[in-house]
Amino acid sequence: MPAAPRDVAQIRLDNAMRLFEEFVSATVKHADAATLRGLERRFAERLQIQPSYWSQIKGRSRQIGERLARQFEQLCHKPPGWMDLEHGPAAAPPPLTSMAAAMAPAAAPAEPSPSLPQDDDERFIIGLVLTYYRRHPQRARTRLLDLLGEVLTPEPVAPPRAVPKPAPSPQAELDEWRKLQAGIAPLKPKKR
Repeated sequence: MPAAPRDVAQIRLDNAMRLFEEFVSATVKHADAATLRGLERRFAERLQIQPSYWSQIKGRSRQIGERLARQFEQLCHKPPGWMDLEHGPAAAPPPLTSMAAAMAPAAAPAEPSPSLPQDDDERFIIGLVLTYYRRHPQRARTRLLDLLGEVLTPEPVAPPRAVPKPAPSPQAELDEWRKLQAGIAPLKPKKR
């Protein structure tokens, strides 16, 4: 039975997130720490929308309409209609030019990698973590490792019970006390 066609609004959201991932990848290749700050704000500027509007699109409280979809395509150098087509693992690859097709090796169908985000929620979480890390790398590393350490560390195995030492005799305790006292110099009186 064929799968139900996906909603155009969802396809456009997926493609907008794909555009953001491309933007981040392009920025990370050639970026220093200052460039990495405010990626979402700069992406919104590139799309000529307000950062708050981009946040609403990601949060699904706003949809990408026809005019905005065409604006995204134009500003991100995509062909007309690109935002309305699926480009995920299940979608067919875009047609290659004749020269690129001749040079491209025949590829086997790729299975989605378990380490790559599988849906919008996973992409959103990864985007949040990356944004936090890029703004505060040291703090993010420490806090994320603490958090993940709690979740990923197996429960500690109880150490084997040690055999208790026999209690020292009163004479042995007194001898130990005298050794400690012998090593301590008396306090000097205060000078007046």
